[in-house]
Amino acid sequence: AGKRGVNYLKYEEIEPVRKYLNFEDKPTFDEVMPIANRFIEGYIKGEIDRVDVVFTEFVSVSKQVAKIQTLLPLSNLSDNTGKTQSATKSELTTKSETVIDYEFLPSAQSILEEIVPAAFKAKVFKCFLDAAVSEQIARRVAMKGATDNADEMIGILKQSYTRARQSQITSELAEIIGGAAALE
Repeated sequence: AGKRGVNYLKYEEIEPVRKYLNFEDKPTFDEVMPIANRFIEGYIKGEIDRVDVVFTEFVSVSKQVAKIQTLLPLSNLSDNTGKTQSATKSELTTKSETVIDYEFLPSAQSILEEIVPAAFKAKVFKCFLDAAVSEQIARRVAMKGATDNADEMIGILKQSYTRARQSQITSELAEIIGGAAALE
């Protein structure tokens, strides 16, 4: 997906099965869904064993890093710090050391069948958003650098112009004074 991904595969002489090039500066959830649906369906059918995504992750305005992330299979649920969000046995037990048993309605299986694809789609969308934000920030930084360089160049040119004008005025005054002195 995206021009850079397609160009990289072309450089590596790998023919992609499908190309997705319809992304603008602001990818929408609807634009990303065909890709996410294709991979989740392939994974469920057993046609795909693993889905890795390479994208530019937005860390801060001054830092964006290339990242490879495995989206399928889902190995664990983690937050942005990488800490696993699973509960420990001590968190699941009460003071009398009994384990809390939860009843799921609908079944846990049907909940997972709904939640896992939704979580995968959200992660894919986040990858696209991170890449879009990183690209926009890179453009902004490049434009700021160009503007700063142009401002510096304008300052140098103004200074050169002022010096040349002052030099011309000084030489004209010297000629006038020299001509007046010659008349006396």
